[in-house]
Amino acid sequence: MAQTAEKTFFGHPRALFTLFFTEMWERFSFYGMRALLVLYMAQYLFIEADKGKDVWGYGFLKSGIESTFGPVSAQALSSHIYGLYMGLVYFTPFFGGIIADRYWGKRRSVYVGGILMAIGHFLMAIESMFFLALLFIIAGNGFFKPNISTQVGELYPAGDKRRDGAFTLFYMGINLGAFFSPLVCGTLGQKVGWHWGFGAAGIGMLAGLVIYHFGGKHLPSSEHKVSVKEVEAAAKKPLTKNEWKRTWALTFMCAITIFFWGVYEQQGNTLQLFADQSTDWNFFGWEMPSTWYQSFNPFIIFIFAPILDRAWAWQSRKGKENTTAMKMAIGCFLGTAALIVMFMAAQSVGDGKGTALWLLGSTFMLTIGELYLSPIGLSLVTKVSPTKIVSMMMGVWFLASFFGNTVSGWIGALYDKMPKDNFFLLLAALGFVPGVMFFICNKVLTNSLNADDEGPEPKHTGRSSSGIGPHAEVTV
Repeated sequence: MAQTAEKTFFGHPRALFTLFFTEMWERFSFYGMRALLVLYMAQYLFIEADKGKDVWGYGFLKSGIESTFGPVSAQALSSHIYGLYMGLVYFTPFFGGIIADRYWGKRRSVYVGGILMAIGHFLMAIESMFFLALLFIIAGNGFFKPNISTQVGELYPAGDKRRDGAFTLFYMGINLGAFFSPLVCGTLGQKVGWHWGFGAAGIGMLAGLVIYHFGGKHLPSSEHKVSVKEVEAAAKKPLTKNEWKRTWALTFMCAITIFFWGVYEQQGNTLQLFADQSTDWNFFGWEMPSTWYQSFNPFIIFIFAPILDRAWAWQSRKGKENTTAMKMAIGCFLGTAALIVMFMAAQSVGDGKGTALWLLGSTFMLTIGELYLSPIGLSLVTKVSPTKIVSMMMGVWFLASFFGNTVSGWIGALYDKMPKDNFFLLLAALGFVPGVMFFICNKVLTNSLNADDEGPEPKHTGRSSSGIGPHAEVTV
């Protein structure tokens, strides 16, 4: 926990900025690679593999997918692999959280995760090692992601009002990396060579590890004083009745978000294909790389996260702030509206190319929806989870993204099999379902999340940690 005599920077512990820049560079590497992934598979690697290029595991994976879904095109196969990869990226944090809680601790887990991801990014430069590279990134993210996020919450004592602002700043770090990565990695990949883009992502991951290592002196040292036996002993203590209430409510909310992530993650999948194939990026004779479109999401987050935070703070002072469940419902409904915009875009564009305003308008609405859901949920996990399983519950939050991304891959495979307007209408319906569920369950979820063993728990303020991220706070 933060120490009273600790020096601060902008009112926050210095350790927050170590975590901020570490996460910024890690997200630079992750989103830089993601910006290129579907295009690389669909437009180059899988086409070459079908011609006989040696890509370890390609034949096995393709035959396995085709045995379930029938013959698949390069685009459909890319969508399945993308969904599987992105899903597993959010599946492994569940186990990485458990290992950190019980054995390794958070700091050691972050080191292991970062090194594995760096290896994975550099392996992307070897075409035959493509799937092995993905496995390294998947495993590394499992150790890195839940344990860097929970360290933010540990910097502040219970009830510290700075926590909301801390998660907002942290979320801004995520999006700062996500903003620059398509501009750097995407441009290198599309204009110079695929492997240059992937290599730049690997360098970003190494930069994050260096910052984490040399900034480690600012992080709380208490974790190093806890033995494995002490951690295991704490883990064996049973949860109280109200801890179980909060845990099950949080788990249920995580499960509902699966549908939202199934829609949201189309940004790196079918929406990127729409940006590349059906959108005109020519500006006064200069052709902008289509991957730059993926920088628009973090850019909007930067602009509007502080505005929303101030609006929610004003509502809170007036006693009119929505509960966490209602905010998440609003986020899902905005996601639905975003895909309705794409439905209209597909009808307008047809088989040609249309203005980028369709895609940017849809992304704007989807991003505002994200701000109503993602940072709120991230902060909620650190607030209401029982202390001894907080990393595991962070893993549960990411586990919902695993299922959501898997669903996004399945649905994305329909992109070249059905009319595009019907495809986007299907996505809109998928985003509408969780909004309805959050709306219906609002009262029950609010009561359960406020269950406390020492009396009524003060209402969480639903605030997005004062702020941000592409994928942190809370009036439950």
